[in-house]
Amino acid sequence: MEQALNTLFPGPGDEPPASLAASLAAPAAHGHFDELRGHAARGSAEAGLAPEWARFFEHLGAAGFEDLDRRMAELRRQIHDNGVTYNVYADAENGPQRPWSVDLFPLILAPADWRRIETGVLQRVRVLDRVMADVYGPQRLLASGLLPAALVLGHPGYLREMHGSAPAGDTFLHIAAFDLARGPDGHWWVVSQRTQAPSGLGYLLENRLAISRQFPEAFDAMQVQRLAGTYSALVAGLKRMSPAGDDALIALLTPGPYNETYFEHAYLARYLGLALVEGSDLTVRDERLYLKTLQGLKPVHGLLKRLDDEFLDPLELRSDSTLGVPGLLQAVRAGHLLVANAPGSAFLESPALLGFLPALARHLLGEELSLPALPTWWCGERAVLDEVLPQLGDCVIKPTYAGSPQHDSFDAVLGDTLNRRERDEWAGRILRSGDEHTLQSQLPISQMPTWRSLTASRHGAGAIAPRSVMLRVFAVCDGPGNWRVLPGGMARVAGAGADSGIASMQRGGSSADVWVLAPGHVDPTTLLRPTLSPAAVAQRVRLVTSRAAENLFWLGRYTERAENTVRLARLALQVLNGDDQSSQPLLAWISAMAEDNALVLPSVPAATQARRVFERSLIDGLGRPERGSVGFNLRALRQAAAGVRERLAHEQWAIIVRAEEEFLRRSAEHACADGYQAVDAMRLLESASGYLAAITGGQTDRMTRDDGWRLLSVGRHIERLSFLSHALALAFEAGAVRDAAGFEGVLALFDSTITFHAQYQQTREVAALLDLLVTDRDNPRSLGWVAQTLRGRLTRLAEERPGELSLLLPAIPDPEQWDLAGLCRGAWDAPAAARPGAPELQALLQQCTEAAHVLSDAIGALYFTHSSDVHALV
Repeated sequence: MEQALNTLFPGPGDEPPASLAASLAAPAAHGHFDELRGHAARGSAEAGLAPEWARFFEHLGAAGFEDLDRRMAELRRQIHDNGVTYNVYADAENGPQRPWSVDLFPLILAPADWRRIETGVLQRVRVLDRVMADVYGPQRLLASGLLPAALVLGHPGYLREMHGSAPAGDTFLHIAAFDLARGPDGHWWVVSQRTQAPSGLGYLLENRLAISRQFPEAFDAMQVQRLAGTYSALVAGLKRMSPAGDDALIALLTPGPYNETYFEHAYLARYLGLALVEGSDLTVRDERLYLKTLQGLKPVHGLLKRLDDEFLDPLELRSDSTLGVPGLLQAVRAGHLLVANAPGSAFLESPALLGFLPALARHLLGEELSLPALPTWWCGERAVLDEVLPQLGDCVIKPTYAGSPQHDSFDAVLGDTLNRRERDEWAGRILRSGDEHTLQSQLPISQMPTWRSLTASRHGAGAIAPRSVMLRVFAVCDGPGNWRVLPGGMARVAGAGADSGIASMQRGGSSADVWVLAPGHVDPTTLLRPTLSPAAVAQRVRLVTSRAAENLFWLGRYTERAENTVRLARLALQVLNGDDQSSQPLLAWISAMAEDNALVLPSVPAATQARRVFERSLIDGLGRPERGSVGFNLRALRQAAAGVRERLAHEQWAIIVRAEEEFLRRSAEHACADGYQAVDAMRLLESASGYLAAITGGQTDRMTRDDGWRLLSVGRHIERLSFLSHALALAFEAGAVRDAAGFEGVLALFDSTITFHAQYQQTREVAALLDLLVTDRDNPRSLGWVAQTLRGRLTRLAEERPGELSLLLPAIPDPEQWDLAGLCRGAWDAPAAARPGAPELQALLQQCTEAAHVLSDAIGALYFTHSSDVHALV
């Protein structure tokens, strides 16, 4: 292998890097523009590289080509470690699984090429913004016939609800993406445009960071234009055009973690300094949008939306949408909210519109389009249909209304891949519903160099392989009626074996960074290291949205609930298979607790009646998905954690995932195998207990103790207060505390056996039991400690809103007022189920159980839903 490498990659003095690259690189396919060589492939031996590519290879570094495999492996590891994902098929069960794919080499654009692209894109976005202003305003373009009314008003993306409404800042389009391809003649052509929620702005940032680290010498020496200045201008423009000006709160609206590009949403929000929100985080009050936070409702003045328009408002658009905000469109129409882009831009994405833009540009701007689009024909006009249908074999067939459930929607089809019968079938479909089909000239798109590592190459050595590429560039608005083009973009590279005219991530393709070379000065702006004064740092408060707070609250509750059910199940199996299985009070208490905590169904006989039937039912139900089982609680814990994934350490999240997966997997294996016995269940529960201890440790020591963490802690202690008070009440009711085995069982469930015997040796006095499990405020498993901790957490939580404290604290019994002597009175002498006995103790346990439920509802109303009926709840 070493000899082969030395032959393939000669020493530095043998051959210049550019010449070596030219010899390693296969030429582009015949008829395609070769980005590496700067001209169309001629089908013969190719020599010489384009000047910008020659400069790139001259700056590979001392190791040169021999180091490219290492860099490729490091690039993949970096993408994996950063958690960069792109999910083609969103999976609500497993979440995003596919790592983002980026090629080692960037697409390099010379200054002259970029000037033509930049000029053409700026012209086109001006035309599109004016078209949208007319369509939602006087509609002169429709009346004059410059734009077919059927194409616009019949498009499902046209929102009649927005007609007559002027957007905040008098600008409709704040971000527009244009997909470009270079033809064999070296000219760039527009293939499509995206205006609803164009993706790529976050991924191209990750590509830039990753690739510039692999080629730092080339990146600096070639004067690659930076991106941060344009992103900064976008945010500044959004704030200036919003109703609140520079003090505006701008949020990025995402569909949530199961969306295919959720990573990009989270990454972009962090980079731009925007709040990442879902529809459930927001509410509309009096035609104004608010963000629900722990500190109350915060007004939102601008939204950078990352979901399609139809999901924005279930009141006026799709009624089944759970992603949007009821009343959002009314807030937009009232002028109280800027939305980027303005709702209703989806009709601009129709490929049919491309054929009408040259005439629209002449009418609206008095200019010819400098960046042409591929010839495109809408088949909704008979004359056009008759002219273009004979050319079907040379065209790409596209749906006019892509993704619309009301129209015929399909993936784009290359005409030259169809046989005669298939072309006839397509011609018939087009004749029957011409308006739903658009034809576009087929272009042999350019091919860029990609690196194929030793393991990927058939020849056992690295190689430079050409792959078809399309370029997505972005125009962003930096002020009313003014745009700038991001000096870069995202290249989409076709996968190996893909059709030469297709470069798609959904079809196994990859991405590439785009380097635009600056003719002079490089803008040094950066958003990665903002300069903050000590005073500004001291005043920064992490904003906790109500959705994140609710997920943290339930993360705490399900962690505690899982621990309780695991401990209860272990205790039950130990009793049923130990020396205490003849203790009727203990078995009665265990049966009641198992039924109340859904470990067994109500129809299952109690352990006092059929011990083995009860045991078998308990074991069989451990991993079942029904509510209350250990498996259900572990899954609910993971789902709550997924909602606040960004707040958890990588190791912490990994433990949560492993705990659920291992428990459910082993439960299923045991269920399928013969002889799933108590010993197997005990081992499974012991493993789960170890994982839960690690999860608890992570929550205690590895999370910032802000208001979000306090709600996590409150959730845990509400769950503990409810479980322990109910368990103790049932123990007295069943008479378990009057029985030696039952007494020990109660201590075991409270996880206080060692502490009790260390303090009281072998006594089984009820006073000692109540002292440790009820009034002791140093024992974290006692009701007094739980109530005291809850009161302390809520006091800290309500520091900025003192009025909340008077609503929450009265619901929690105050341990300062508990009297051990009074609690013990009658607790020992009263026989089970004979008379009430211990009235003070029973009253306190009932009060604790009810307090947990009341407090949970009050916290939900106050911090999560921001309802106004907290007084009634408490």
